[in-house]
Amino acid sequence: MIEGSVIVERPSRRTLLRAGGAWACSPLLAVSASRADDPVDPTIGRAIVFDEPFMSLDPAIWHAGPKSTTHDTGFYGRSAFARIEGEEDFNPYAIIEDAQASDGRALQISARYIGRRMRVPKYYGNDLPEFQWVSGNIQTARQDGTILKSWRSGYFEARMWFPAHPLSFPAFWLMNGRSILFPKTSIEIDIVEHKGWEHRLYGTYLHEWGKPGEHHEGVGVPTDADLTAGYHRYGVLIEGERCAPYFERKPVRDPKTGRPLDWRIGRAAEIDAQRDAFWPLLTLALRSDVPFPQPLRQEDHIAHLKVDYFRVYGS
Repeated sequence: MIEGSVIVERPSRRTLLRAGGAWACSPLLAVSASRADDPVDPTIGRAIVFDEPFMSLDPAIWHAGPKSTTHDTGFYGRSAFARIEGEEDFNPYAIIEDAQASDGRALQISARYIGRRMRVPKYYGNDLPEFQWVSGNIQTARQDGTILKSWRSGYFEARMWFPAHPLSFPAFWLMNGRSILFPKTSIEIDIVEHKGWEHRLYGTYLHEWGKPGEHHEGVGVPTDADLTAGYHRYGVLIEGERCAPYFERKPVRDPKTGRPLDWRIGRAAEIDAQRDAFWPLLTLALRSDVPFPQPLRQEDHIAHLKVDYFRVYGS
């Protein structure tokens, strides 16, 4: 709804991860060259158990649209996540030729400003000018609780190229299967979240939502590289209760100790008892907790996230 000239949002991804900071985000030393005490490359000794090179977008594997949940509508931020056929005469999903991608092709997920009243089912922003965007989200789960692909453990990695944009908020993240139909508690592992105006910084987080046992971890990760100028590899190693984030197959480090991050999933035993597992999401959202550009430049009416591949290496 609108109060005066101020747009009051209803969305959530737990209210954009508690408004902006997504919990205390402690900066680390920039990720650069390997150190002598770095763990071994997490792919060594692990076989690829799932490889998605995005030669096509297979609906038998990837469900496109709002986040799969019964907690809310599955929308968050300033854009409507399109179904696989698109919304408002715009399809944000495309397989493009790209010489810098591993196999010469990549999945491109776009966000476009529509700038008129929209008719996206259950989307709260259809009548709000600042929210009249269409973007994309794909995931290996459906809103009825069907899990198309999931894994309890392994090394999860995506090679991605982020857009430079005043609102963009791409993410590569995991949710546990039971979170769809039983959303009172959930486990969310944000391997990477990026703000399009912070070219050399991203966030990585572990959220165990709901009580009992609510638990959160998170750090900001400065990088030597411009994340909007090329592809980079973002990953997480999950083994039992362990959760260890990686950038370019090097560990992200604890800002206090300088040691590789090694978070603990408090509900690991519960996951195992319920035979639960994690399913991935690849998302291009737009943040709603920052001022809308005035004016919105023509070149910012569209933004592109490129995904070279998504892989899972067995543990």
